[in-house]
Amino acid sequence: MTNEEIESRAARAVDLFKQGFNCSQAVFTSCADLYGITDESLALRLAASFGGGMGRMRLVCGAASGMFMLAGLHNGSATPHDNTGKMENYALVQQLAGDFKSRYGSLICAELLGLAPKPQDPKPEERTQQYYQKRPCSEMIAEAVRIFLSSTQH
Repeated sequence: MTNEEIESRAARAVDLFKQGFNCSQAVFTSCADLYGITDESLALRLAASFGGGMGRMRLVCGAASGMFMLAGLHNGSATPHDNTGKMENYALVQQLAGDFKSRYGSLICAELLGLAPKPQDPKPEERTQQYYQKRPCSEMIAEAVRIFLSSTQH
């Protein structure tokens, strides 16, 4: 995959986020077609629960979760006792996590957003211009797509 194609997918992910989809949906949906998931609605639903650090609990970053879901499509095992397959997938997930963490210092949504760890209201914040300006999410979404595509040599 060329750098131009990677950047196009990163831009598509940011666009999805700015349309109101969560971080995980944006990352996952921007690349799911590479693995035969061409129904965008299905891709969006599959990734829906991982936004806001998993259901807005501010745990694992949604952009990172989207990468990890893509890793499952890339080399996840579908055989119960395939320890080699599991190991290869876990190695990819650990590599992706390490790359993301080296860029941003954490995989934890609350830490990335500078929020105190506390129970979060499940109601999403209204998406306004101020919302997008105060959040580093767009940058992390684009970078998660770049990390994934570069690591898997598409």
